Amino acid sequence: MASELTYFVKSRPLPADPVMITANEDERKALAERFGLASVERLHAEIQLEDKGKAVRATGQVTAEIMQTCAVSLEDFRVKISDPLDLRFIPEGSSEYEEGGEIEIEADDCDEIEYEGDMFDLGEAVAQTLGLAIDPYAEGPNADAARKEAGVVEEGQQDGPLADALAALKKT
Repeated sequence: MASELTYFVKSRPLPADPVMITANEDERKALAERFGLASVERLHAEIQLEDKGKAVRATGQVTAEIMQTCAVSLEDFRVKISDPLDLRFIPEGSSEYEEGGEIEIEADDCDEIEYEGDMFDLGEAVAQTLGLAIDPYAEGPNADAARKEAGVVEEGQQDGPLADALAALKKT
């Protein structure tokens, strides 16, 4: 599968300066479709790469502005995202972990992404970081009004004979 945001980096030698990735309009449209968003208005990442033997450690920040559909009112609203990125790119087949085996993960361990050849796709890592940062049940500013209009009330504020019976049971 081809990524909507591709930015290949040669694993050796690594760039000394931080890598800047900014999605263009076509990439943002494709990412919005991939993640079921109304739009991706802006996506930028600043990532420092560090040689860790066979691995490459990538640390940085992914920032974005998206238009997301409210899970309650179905209206689009703006969401700002700022998430850290902390990954290790490792050559294919060099993972220390056995499939199906038990592993212990330390608090400072980061995710590993295998790559083939002498280049890895930092753009897809940025896209995945964005995807993980999106709240699939985000509520927009008009969510409470939409609930009220639909007759949905908060727990403990129900009216009617069943609510009265339940309240009586809770008192006993």
